[in-house]
Amino acid sequence: MQFDDKVPIYYQIKNYLYHEMMTGQLKPGDKLPAVRQLAVDLTVNVNTVQRALGEMITEGILESKRGKGNFVTMDEPRITQLKEHLVMEQLERVYEQLHALNLTDEQIIESLKRFIAQRRQQND
Repeated sequence: MQFDDKVPIYYQIKNYLYHEMMTGQLKPGDKLPAVRQLAVDLTVNVNTVQRALGEMITEGILESKRGKGNFVTMDEPRITQLKEHLVMEQLERVYEQLHALNLTDEQIIESLKRFIAQRRQQND
């Protein structure tokens, strides 16, 4: 995993795990690798991984089972809510960047429609 120096590593680890969940690599009820193993795999400090996992447990995305490890929540509505939050977070960034270019909401919508149409043509 390549880390961005401008974003805290624990936050990037959370986003990596969120992505794994959204793409189905980690399914509801799946056990995560041990904290130490994740730290080795990601080449980061154990405390950094623990902070990321701790926040995800607090958010209700992961469940910690004493002596067994950390598991992806089985709470499907919670996962759906997370996906919606991640989508809105991405859209907010794009929206702010496009407004910084002095585009109106209508221009942004039209640009998005053109972009989607072009992508469909490329994929066909």
